[in-house]
Amino acid sequence: MIHHLPSGRQSNGPLALVFTGDLVLDMPDPDHWLAGIAPALQSADAAIGHLEVPHTHSRQELAGDVPAPGADPAHLAALRRAGFSAVTLAGNHIADCGAAGIEDTRAELARLGLACCGAGSNLESARRALRLQAADGRRLAVLSYNCVGPQQAWATPERAGCAYLPVATADGGPVRPAAQFTAALPDAAAWLGRDIAALRDQAELVVVALHKGTVHTPARIESYERQLARWAIEAGADLVIAHHAHIVRGIEFIDGRPVFHGLGNGCVVTEALAPNQAHPARAAWAERRKQLFGFEPDPAFTLAPFHPEAIHAFMARLLWYPDGTLEYGIVPVLVEAPGRPRLAVGDECSRICEYLCRITADAGLPPLALQPRSDMVVIQ
Repeated sequence: MIHHLPSGRQSNGPLALVFTGDLVLDMPDPDHWLAGIAPALQSADAAIGHLEVPHTHSRQELAGDVPAPGADPAHLAALRRAGFSAVTLAGNHIADCGAAGIEDTRAELARLGLACCGAGSNLESARRALRLQAADGRRLAVLSYNCVGPQQAWATPERAGCAYLPVATADGGPVRPAAQFTAALPDAAAWLGRDIAALRDQAELVVVALHKGTVHTPARIESYERQLARWAIEAGADLVIAHHAHIVRGIEFIDGRPVFHGLGNGCVVTEALAPNQAHPARAAWAERRKQLFGFEPDPAFTLAPFHPEAIHAFMARLLWYPDGTLEYGIVPVLVEAPGRPRLAVGDECSRICEYLCRITADAGLPPLALQPRSDMVVIQ
């Protein structure tokens, strides 16, 4: 199915595309939590985020990971009001409420006119790209893959779940978020090649979204992440974006095309990470992750108790000109207590840019050249 973008700014100038990281809208009044970034979303021709948890009233819990609670389906309408056009779904929590959670989420997104990809009633459905078309005929396709498990969340020909790319674990055990990953497996390259090739006569711009990385750790980019990104670019992707780590990561160019290794949190406000809660597995994880990753959350961030550096955030922005030229940049974002993101201003933008340059260098990636502009910070 092709989703048509509203006509307007698109006919003569560039298409503006914005991409955010994880979205978790557990709390009441989702419009409030999204309002701080909504101007950047609404000013774009298309805005795409990653929906981290199912929106459902189902209370089923999937084994294999610390389960996230299902969010209220009524909260999805706030995404549309904030300016989102579409969401990716292939992540480690989308199947936490089982097949019903995925079905309920997709049904409500469809009712709202929000495109999605990455999860479905079976593997064929989960691997199907979302496709957007502008008024002038330009076509965008997005593929979404979970690269961290748990395997119980992966779709099969007969089971609902998410699309995925296979990776090897250090102990040879099942793929799960807490595992140590050693390498991307060759099947991942083959699947990326097939999926991207199948889109080449359907879209002029192909984006690959990867749910990958080690959570809650600044700068760190594993070798399997870089391999998956390279395979996606070599298969023909024009842009690779990533999320899952709940903290932004560095940016690199492969064959002239950008890889945003981590978009961090788009908007995550939830009580599921609070240590003082009735759910024993979630309460235990809230404590254990502090020891595993060596950080103590700022107590003011009750709804987003992440690594203290996670307050430095950004969205990816792309300008797609009618002649095919692409221009890339970021929109700096600051996360304020108790977890609400807002567009950065003044010196805040400079600090976020400095942070991005530092973590890019710390990850061993080539240095970035950033040029502030009124609509975004351009990556040169």
